[in-house]
Amino acid sequence: MGKYKYAPFVLLLLIAILGAFLNYSYSHVKGEPASGADIAWMLTATGLVLLMTPGLSYFYGGMVSSKNIISTMLQSVIAMSVISIVWVVVGFSLGFGDSIGGIIGNPLTYFMFRGVGSDTHPGLSPTVPLLLYAMFQLKFSIITPALITGSFAERVRFSSYILFMILFTLFIYSPLAHMTWHPDGVLRKMGVLDFAGGTVVHMSAGFAALAGAMLLGRRRSHMKNEPHIPSNIPYVILGTGLLWFGWFGFNAGSALGANSLAVLAFATTNTALAAAALSWIFLDVLRGRKASASGASIGAVVGLVAITPAAGFVSVGASIFIGVIASIVSNLAVTWKSKSTLDDTLDVFPCHGLGGMVGMIMTGIFANEVGLIYGQTKTFLVHLLALVIVSIFTFGGSYIMYKITDFLIPLRVTKEQEDIGLDLSQHNESVQQRF
Repeated sequence: MGKYKYAPFVLLLLIAILGAFLNYSYSHVKGEPASGADIAWMLTATGLVLLMTPGLSYFYGGMVSSKNIISTMLQSVIAMSVISIVWVVVGFSLGFGDSIGGIIGNPLTYFMFRGVGSDTHPGLSPTVPLLLYAMFQLKFSIITPALITGSFAERVRFSSYILFMILFTLFIYSPLAHMTWHPDGVLRKMGVLDFAGGTVVHMSAGFAALAGAMLLGRRRSHMKNEPHIPSNIPYVILGTGLLWFGWFGFNAGSALGANSLAVLAFATTNTALAAAALSWIFLDVLRGRKASASGASIGAVVGLVAITPAAGFVSVGASIFIGVIASIVSNLAVTWKSKSTLDDTLDVFPCHGLGGMVGMIMTGIFANEVGLIYGQTKTFLVHLLALVIVSIFTFGGSYIMYKITDFLIPLRVTKEQEDIGLDLSQHNESVQQRF
């Protein structure tokens, strides 16, 4: 990072100066008057989604070794700052600006949040200010790269992670959000149903995680077959609780209003989580293991992941089935991975990648009136096609982003830095440190 040490500060300073002169917020398109009730709910939901990222930091921080707790938690927390600036400058415009071929938004439409103000937008936020919608979408873009960090935990260089996070948001996340959620997006026009981010968040994070684990290679402890001992299971439980709570904003907030659709998403989210948590620990017991706090926590998160694309489209009863099936699939995938040489440290691909895929398939089966169970095949087949497209795009695109990052700043820390832990080698901090 030595030769680039001035670049981050200079870039931030230039953005600040640019913002001082260009940050005007009159709207390009005005919709109907905003709803006070919807604004109140969406402000709440936006805060809930942001809470998920600190929750994820505890969830991941408790799973890594004691010498990597701080670094792992910081990788989630720093995403809140980095992506917030990227989103304001150009990320939101790439995701939700005027469509360019249904693939990506025009970077100039909302550059520096130009035109993102208090007026509603008929195509994106018909009952709340566009600024509130942009901030709600920001929270999704924050947690997605944070999810990826679990795959290369304990061996990634902090500066290279920040660079990768920016590249991923600009060239993977934002185009995928545009394709899936923008009214003119190519996947949306195909008929893909993704209520709150099965493809955009979880599949993209899962496949990026898989690419990262493959490219960075195995940890030294993994190559020595040393047992991985989580540092703090209570942290994992705390993180699960925060994710559980925040996910109500994630899914119910995606109804974009205080309405019956939000209520349905709230109910299916809670139910799928409960079913998946129980399914995970019951399956563990059937296979001769003990019911564990970490197993219940991981199962709960898998249930949340799987119901995310389906939350507003399926019945509460179907959400039980979705949670159980997703938990079984991810549990078996984690077991298979543990017997392979793939070192996805915190099982991001088996839980988020496969969980998101199961959720999208189940949406195609159970979506009200258009699902396979109702005798309709179009949505199911479109979802299968979308899974292939998104898998190739997110894995291949992320691999390229990793390669670019590694060329500019080596992704992996040195052997010595890995041995002493990232807390000390990257941040000169330790959980044993006294001030």
